[in-house]
Amino acid sequence: MNLITPAEHPFAQFVRILGKGKRGARGLTREEAREAMQHLLAGKVEDTQLGAFLMLLRHKEESAEELAGFTDAIRAHLAAPAIAVDLDWPSYAGKKRHLPWYLLAAKALADSGIRIFMHGGGAHTAGRLYTEQMLDTLGIVRARDWPAVSTALDQHNLVFAYLGDWLPPLQRMIDLRNTLGLRSPIHSLARVINPLSARCGLQSIFHPGYQAVHREASRLLGDHAIVIKGEGGEIEVNPDSATQLFGTQDGVAWDEEWPALSPQRHVKPDSLRPARLLAVWRGEEEDAYGHLAILATIALALRSLGLPREQAFAEAEKRWSERNKSK
Repeated sequence: MNLITPAEHPFAQFVRILGKGKRGARGLTREEAREAMQHLLAGKVEDTQLGAFLMLLRHKEESAEELAGFTDAIRAHLAAPAIAVDLDWPSYAGKKRHLPWYLLAAKALADSGIRIFMHGGGAHTAGRLYTEQMLDTLGIVRARDWPAVSTALDQHNLVFAYLGDWLPPLQRMIDLRNTLGLRSPIHSLARVINPLSARCGLQSIFHPGYQAVHREASRLLGDHAIVIKGEGGEIEVNPDSATQLFGTQDGVAWDEEWPALSPQRHVKPDSLRPARLLAVWRGEEEDAYGHLAILATIALALRSLGLPREQAFAEAEKRWSERNKSK
């Protein structure tokens, strides 16, 4: 008979903090979140602990301090090289109601000289159209490592990187979505990371209330960021609805509301036809909803880089009309 009491696993403390009953449980401090993520990135956590930790966070709803602490650990772990980037553009949601018009906005911005680092976590939910599935159609380069990212930005101003290539432990957590039955807070966290310290991080958070939390996390990190409730969860302004911008820069939070661009809602397409994106880019087809979504999303990006709203929309029209349609 073994009478020796087994030692507690070092990660157990973090599960206990989150799960110790209605009265005993609490959120993690920023330092605790940083330490917990260090364990996760090092692979020093049992699968049962990982699942419990992610679902307890999901049930509690992650705080700004937790998101900031997780990001602290991730940035230190990555030690990413210095690569000049204007916009960090996370793309993790996929689209199911409308085509991913944000991709044409990003291409037009890149054509005009803005350097965009776009990243995503794969097609993890059935019935959605993801950025990764559109790269070849739209001629967007996918880079597998940091040197390739740097080269693609120098040559094209736009590059996509799969999370699994530059942060495999986080990708594994995202891939648990179909095992756990729910998205975990990692889907939200990936939008905050801004691994290359871009001039501004754009974030889209679909669920109400989370936008302010993400803005506060970026403020705690000292980042410049704009958070919106983008169409379908992607960084795409919905022209049929008013859009609230949650911004932070130099430690100061600000808010701005953009009115809807259309007096009435557009009819949702019966199906998503990816080839239509390329046709609209080349000027071969027109799409009333898509056109407004593209212009508003370009304007959002320009607003994040310092232009006031009116000037950003005027500049968006110009940059869209001057895009290179042959690409």
